[in-house]
Amino acid sequence: MASISSLGIGSGVLTSDLVDQLVAAERRPTEVRLDQRTERTEALISAYGKLRSAVTELRLPMRQLGSADAMKSFSATSSGSNIDVSVDASKAARGSYSVDVVGLAESQALASTETFADRDATSIGRGTMTLQVGDKTTNITIDSSNDTLQGLANAINEANAGVSAGVIDTGDGFRLTLSADDTGTANAVKITASEEVGAEGLARFAFDPADPEGNPAMEQTIAATDAQMKINGVLITRSTNTIENVVDGLTFNLTDTGTSTVKVEQDTAAVAERVQAFVDKFNELQGTIRELSSFDSETGRGSILTGDSTVRNIQNQLKRVLTDVIPGLEGANVRSLADVGIGTDFRTGELQFDSQKFQQQLRENPDDVTALFAEQGRTSDSQVEFVRSGSNTRPGDYSINVTQMATRGSLNYSVPNTADAIEVQADNSFTFRVDGETTATVSIAAGNYSGADFAAAIQEALRNNSALSAAGRSVQVGYDATEEGLTFTSNRFGSDSNVSLTSLNNVTGLNTATGTAGQDVQGTINGQTAQGDGQVLFLANSAGGDAAGLQVRITGGDVGNRGSVKFIEGVSERAVDAITSILGADGALSSRTDALNRDLERIQEDRIKLDLRIESYQERLVKQFSAADSLISQLNNTRDYVTQQLAALAPNRQND
Repeated sequence: MASISSLGIGSGVLTSDLVDQLVAAERRPTEVRLDQRTERTEALISAYGKLRSAVTELRLPMRQLGSADAMKSFSATSSGSNIDVSVDASKAARGSYSVDVVGLAESQALASTETFADRDATSIGRGTMTLQVGDKTTNITIDSSNDTLQGLANAINEANAGVSAGVIDTGDGFRLTLSADDTGTANAVKITASEEVGAEGLARFAFDPADPEGNPAMEQTIAATDAQMKINGVLITRSTNTIENVVDGLTFNLTDTGTSTVKVEQDTAAVAERVQAFVDKFNELQGTIRELSSFDSETGRGSILTGDSTVRNIQNQLKRVLTDVIPGLEGANVRSLADVGIGTDFRTGELQFDSQKFQQQLRENPDDVTALFAEQGRTSDSQVEFVRSGSNTRPGDYSINVTQMATRGSLNYSVPNTADAIEVQADNSFTFRVDGETTATVSIAAGNYSGADFAAAIQEALRNNSALSAAGRSVQVGYDATEEGLTFTSNRFGSDSNVSLTSLNNVTGLNTATGTAGQDVQGTINGQTAQGDGQVLFLANSAGGDAAGLQVRITGGDVGNRGSVKFIEGVSERAVDAITSILGADGALSSRTDALNRDLERIQEDRIKLDLRIESYQERLVKQFSAADSLISQLNNTRDYVTQQLAALAPNRQND
């Protein structure tokens, strides 16, 4: 077959340019159609992506409104500058409190009474210095490498013992200074020394906070004190100037003594701002939908998604969620968003928000407004609390029956209430294991204790224990003189709750022992056997039935029928569910986008088929043109031969 570059040699007409023009003419209609399909499909994918983004943006503000805490916002003010107050809106409540700061917490400060001639050369003695701060004991070795005043200060600082040390120049010599890192009497510093024979001197730094005047070796320049404040006349003592867990949701930061009035008020405007954020995002979504699906009557032209069923379905789903009466609130003062000032502009589909009406309803009907937005469980028994629902929980009324109440783990001793029932010596320690996870070591002042006095002393030590505080755990110590019973009880309920005394030193009258674990609550929800976790009675989300995933807390009362809980699913949760469905793998947007991506794949397949067809068409043209060109070339050769023969005959005829 002739190459395409040799076409036209024979004829001068059937050239490669003519083949290219015929091939281009054959390709163009199909290629234009495929390009148009590609352009529209990609435009649709882009439009659905923009719509997906706008729907996704709506989910966050709706989710933020989905908890009961979202409808709570409180601010606190203090009439005096001696106290700052911060608020946890999820726990706070309206109220007014008279706060009298009696005294601030201080860190203990000590200074050596002896003055040393040189900070880096004068020997101070060798041996072991023991620092006891709170429940922490640290041993520091003083030897030839640090047998100076500055060496001792450096060793203390490097030991991380809860004490900071320094050396000051008095003008007449050098003195060691110590200060506790933390405030409060529980962090007072006790110093003892064990000296090397022949290298005495460390005893000059001994100090006993129980008898600060009894040993002149160290001078207490600042006494460790606890913060004391009276709230509505009730005295509160803490080791720091930041006081929590006294009034629910409030943290007091004490800066000076004096009296102030602290007021906690509901901040409805802050809640309204959260609702406004949802309204704004919804209106942005409506704006995106208008942009993608509008129709211009003047030009008769529509946007890329004009008349699209997917868009209409999304709008209808969200409209139903935002306009329907919430099941369970049919007879309430607030039943739908319209009742709290959220209406719809029928011309644009956007929401209009009346902030003042919303704030008024929030003040007058806080429970109903909360249920309107957030999920809520309303119980008929005051000692049954709704905790949460699961993804499979349906709105409705569900009965609660308790067959076993939750209990707390405890450790019990029989201790007489005599003056010497428990003998506690110096350098004592008690190590407790609480709830199987937290270890707390405490000590108390040496002495002989009755059962009641010991309970009070060890309770104070446990209350100020940093390990328990950090873990959010506590132990309640009680003594019953009638029963001669000393009891350590965990603050938690359930089978993981327990208190054990794992070790003790320099104590007579007690022994190590393992406590008795608590029990989990047991019972049924809606007739189904539920599981217990401490005081929480719950059905697994996979349990089946309308109550699946429901959780309630039984805080007290007796076994038996405990009434019912009405579960109400608010607008926020319903909207989040609808949005999640829209955006899900099986949702409308994913289904439509997947279909469009498959269209692009088919278009690409059609392009490949077009290329193969055009290649075949081109080959056929080249063959046909080559054959025709060869025939024309032969005819031309014949013509030339005949012409030559005729020309050769012409002279002969003339001669004749």
